Amino acid sequence: MGQESSYSKTLRIRGARTHNLKNINVDIPRNALTVITGLSGSGKSSLAFDTIYAEGQRRYVESLSAYARQFLELMGKPDVDLIEGLSPAISIEQKTTSRNPRSTVGTITEIYDYMRLLWARVGTPYSPATGLPIEAQTVSQMVDRIMALPDNSRVMILAPIIRDRKGEYRKELAELQRKGFTRVKIDNTLYAIEEAPNLNRKLRHTVEAVIDRLVIKPGIETRVADSIETALSLTNGIVYVEEVPREGEEAVFERIVFSAHFSCPVSGFTLEEIEPRLFSFNAPQGACPECDGLGVEYFFDPTLIVPDITRTLAQGAIAPWKDQNPLYLQTLSSIVRHYGTDMQTPWEKLPEEARKTILFGNNEEIDFTYNDDGKNYTVRKKFDGVVTTLSKRLKQTESAWVKDELSHYQAEKPCHVCQGARLKPEALSVKIAGKTIAEATNLSIQDSHEWFANVEATLSPQKAEIAQRILREILERLQFLNNVGLNYLTLSRGSATLSGGESQRIRLASQIGSGLTGVLYVLDEPSIGLHQRDNDRLLATLERLKKLDNTLIVVEHDEEAIRSADYLVDMGPGAGINGGTVVAHGTPEEVAQNPASITGAYLSGKKRIEIPAKRRPINKKNMLTLTGARGNNLKNITARFPLGTFTCVTGVSGSGKSTLVIDTLYKALSRQFMGANQTPAPYDGIKGLDKLDKIIDIDQSPIGRTPRSNPATYTDLFTPIRNWFAELPESKARGYKAGRFSFNVKGGRCESCQGDGVLKIEMHFLPDVYVTCDTCKGQRYNRETLEIRFKGKSIADVLAMTIDEAVPIFSAVPRIRDRLEILQKVGLGYITLGQQATTLSGGEAQRIKLSKELARKATGRTVYILDEPTTGLHSEDVKHLLEVLHALVDQGNTIIVIEHNLDVIKTADWILDIGPEGGNAGGEIVAEGTPEIIATHSQSYTGQFLKPILARGY
Repeated sequence: MGQESSYSKTLRIRGARTHNLKNINVDIPRNALTVITGLSGSGKSSLAFDTIYAEGQRRYVESLSAYARQFLELMGKPDVDLIEGLSPAISIEQKTTSRNPRSTVGTITEIYDYMRLLWARVGTPYSPATGLPIEAQTVSQMVDRIMALPDNSRVMILAPIIRDRKGEYRKELAELQRKGFTRVKIDNTLYAIEEAPNLNRKLRHTVEAVIDRLVIKPGIETRVADSIETALSLTNGIVYVEEVPREGEEAVFERIVFSAHFSCPVSGFTLEEIEPRLFSFNAPQGACPECDGLGVEYFFDPTLIVPDITRTLAQGAIAPWKDQNPLYLQTLSSIVRHYGTDMQTPWEKLPEEARKTILFGNNEEIDFTYNDDGKNYTVRKKFDGVVTTLSKRLKQTESAWVKDELSHYQAEKPCHVCQGARLKPEALSVKIAGKTIAEATNLSIQDSHEWFANVEATLSPQKAEIAQRILREILERLQFLNNVGLNYLTLSRGSATLSGGESQRIRLASQIGSGLTGVLYVLDEPSIGLHQRDNDRLLATLERLKKLDNTLIVVEHDEEAIRSADYLVDMGPGAGINGGTVVAHGTPEEVAQNPASITGAYLSGKKRIEIPAKRRPINKKNMLTLTGARGNNLKNITARFPLGTFTCVTGVSGSGKSTLVIDTLYKALSRQFMGANQTPAPYDGIKGLDKLDKIIDIDQSPIGRTPRSNPATYTDLFTPIRNWFAELPESKARGYKAGRFSFNVKGGRCESCQGDGVLKIEMHFLPDVYVTCDTCKGQRYNRETLEIRFKGKSIADVLAMTIDEAVPIFSAVPRIRDRLEILQKVGLGYITLGQQATTLSGGEAQRIKLSKELARKATGRTVYILDEPTTGLHSEDVKHLLEVLHALVDQGNTIIVIEHNLDVIKTADWILDIGPEGGNAGGEIVAEGTPEIIATHSQSYTGQFLKPILARGY
């Protein structure tokens, strides 16, 4: 009995050895908030996700049937001796949500599903013609409309029994036959009912019963009324009237839809039905037919066709025609000659009429002179324009490669039919409290909460009763999103545009909404992307989950989150092979007093990141100035970035930092310097480009998505290593070239495993098993290749070495040693050269990218852009990262960092604070200047948190 109660209070892990964990034992309190922290690569995720969560998930999946397990993502059994006290586990990681353009905040939170139901059940349709509410049609009104058709028109009255649904519908057809109907229209084809074809149950079908066939003439009103009543009795209030043209004639009028529910008598605008699927942009019944529910259409953008207006036509100013095709060159030469200029004139200085003609064509004829195999000839004709030519080519081509190539010159704009609303006009005619469903999804979550809270008061008593439960569900979910600091998002925001932190907090909000108790939640740095101002709301959310008797294990580096934990587990002491042990555990206060804990040293103040004694001077004449930035929520701002300095762009979540730096500045500079086919967010201009020559974006995306990618291959370190092995006397004697030492091509690799070192065995309803290759024993190479050794080490041994171990081995080979030392400098001495890219954390991947850039010859004229580089980094890692970044600035380069971490912000030379709030209430520059200036600014949230840090001096 005593043992059982100890299980209920503690999660006991014994003998954990996953990845770099060194057979650790740890007890974690249940129904509490436990933070696991430590250096990047110390084993935090290996313990939290790959051991505790993986085992909880595996036990649940194994309780399912073998059949069900075939369809689930199966997790292998973690390398651990014992885990006791384990609850069902849910992981909330920083995995981005769906990248599907159809996925929005509303759909992934399921709020939009409730909204569709609400608009379908209590919405009122309005006529687009009169703006008045649409009333239901009576049988008399339907008869009058039919009798108003031209005399002697031959018509059929149809009753739609099945509309666009999957199934065989044998029963329905048999029932119609039993009721005496003789004809039926199936998928637009008329059949005698006994000759109706067998329908494929996997396809969608439409089945309409032919109620009557008649000729319009006076005196048949009673027959028409009877037929309509018969049709209405078979359907949900829908009747179709369709003309049957005589042979050789065309139909005079289109099919008329009558609804016993909704129709505008003035314009004839009719809604067949108001069901939830009418409001779905992912279903044919609701999606705008022009853009297929995407809300955007693609067009050939002149700014992408001519990305650099300073180039001449001879230099390839027209990007799609830059391959110097003689036909293109002669065409362009004839056009500019017509307008009195030449091919050497920069695009921006060409006459406006010439530019318009080249891009969009003209109505006047031009003399085009061509040379074909030495023969000159002239043709007088009109020119269609580059845009028209590209559009025709896109329509005519079947080649995926050509379509992909042409897409580089296309941008998107709101659909001209639905104006970005994604839905059919019928769906947009239905309103609640004066708003369509599209208008409601365009409100911020905070504004939507206020709007939905007041909706019930605008409804009739009957509709209010129907709406009550739906509104409660919507308001609860909106409140959860507010609670985790996402009040600035709109429900129509595409999920592909969300940051990792935002998508993680959306999942967190949905878990609170589920109201589960007794669950083990494992979270991966939920504070990412969150300003210090909003941290309290996040911590209150976690506290709420805990109060529901759930156990929370959070991998986190944020000091406030660490101090608020009930229990702290500090992993280390180092990273990689130097980590994997529990250095300290207990309350945050107990860990702070533990001399072995680096985290404790930072908590107690014994270690810290210092504020620079002197900041770099700001030269106002040496600025990169972006004017008129107005993408997303930016309010036509002018942003100045001092060159040769360390600049931090700060502000609350959703204030517009990423829009300014990534979507506008980076895309504009990459198009300028690298010819990238990226469309920046709208802006007016950039000054200061003459002082730069390169732009580099260093993000935390993986360096490779397959196990074959590793730090050595990504940093171009493996090429000089292979070359070195090929230059060894033994290699030369055997005639081995550098390719012999590649595990990606035939020759030197083990062919049994094709250079993987492991073999994948599919186990169907059990997880796939990876077994070491019997032939090469996991070394990836064949025996002959492994016989070539340098200082007693084969090429496989080198891949298995850590960076720290490899430095002395290659100390006499500068081209290898220098790259290894750069990896050491960014704090990655613990990773192995051949470590699979898929096992690297986001912080490790980012530092590998940084080391690759550091290895290149510095020009001192480069702009480096980093988006929250402290993600996944311990304070000690942040310290090393800052040393490297500031060293880059000392060489004359410019670093622009989007960041919330105050340890980074306080070391900046210049801060650009965006806000004041998120969403529509943001997008302005609240303050700019040194950290000391920002700290004095009363409206800056960043300044409010900086002030006490600067006052205490660290």
